[in-house]
Amino acid sequence: MSLAVRPANWPSRLAWAGFALYLAYALSHLDFTPARFIAGLEFGQKFVAKLFPPDFHRWELLVKGLKESLEMAILASALGLLVSLPVSLLGARNLMPAWVTWPARLVMVVCRSFHPVIVAIVFVKAVGFGALAGILALTIASVGFLGKLFTEAIEEISLKQVEAIRATGAPFMSVVGFGVLPQVFARFIGFASYELDANLRNSTLVGIVGAGGIGGTLFSAFQRFDYDFVCAIILSIIVMIIVGEVLTNTVKRVFRA
Repeated sequence: MSLAVRPANWPSRLAWAGFALYLAYALSHLDFTPARFIAGLEFGQKFVAKLFPPDFHRWELLVKGLKESLEMAILASALGLLVSLPVSLLGARNLMPAWVTWPARLVMVVCRSFHPVIVAIVFVKAVGFGALAGILALTIASVGFLGKLFTEAIEEISLKQVEAIRATGAPFMSVVGFGVLPQVFARFIGFASYELDANLRNSTLVGIVGAGGIGGTLFSAFQRFDYDFVCAIILSIIVMIIVGEVLTNTVKRVFRA
């Protein structure tokens, strides 16, 4: 019994060879060497040793930063959700004409084109230091993320229910309320809870550039070389993210039941 020989896939081989060559080129230009990596491991070990034991004596400052980050995440998620709903409806191709969907999709693309830290820097310059800049930055990120996911969910619905409600002469908002939302409500809850979880993480980042939250406290501790307090902040952030993950999963299970 003879085995059939498959012809060589030269385009795939050339693509992998090109990728390997570019990887070697990038490593050579980014000054990545084994000696530097080994030296970095040694310095990293010394840094980690300075973190322990964590110092929780300034727990008032810690709680204040965590509370502000939590408030920023919740407010930004709520505002992002409120803005994303109409934008996603306008961006759905199965509900709106092309001249309406393209501007709405452009808004979503612009909102998710930049990292929240970059947007936070812009808002810090615009409205000053503090939580307001962080809330605005996280809201922009939420609109870009939620708007895209909401739009894709709406475009995947069955149009039979929508057409049936339209046939009764119902206005557009009734079509949305009774023909669209019931089909996507569970997915919307999942997307919104995930975005809240993402905003909890991002709220710790935007504070580093002066946009409020626990990130500012962490950055100040680093500047003072107060590494035991840095460890306390990092552990507190991890606990906050874990608690947020548990709560968001609980909310999703409740709405799916």
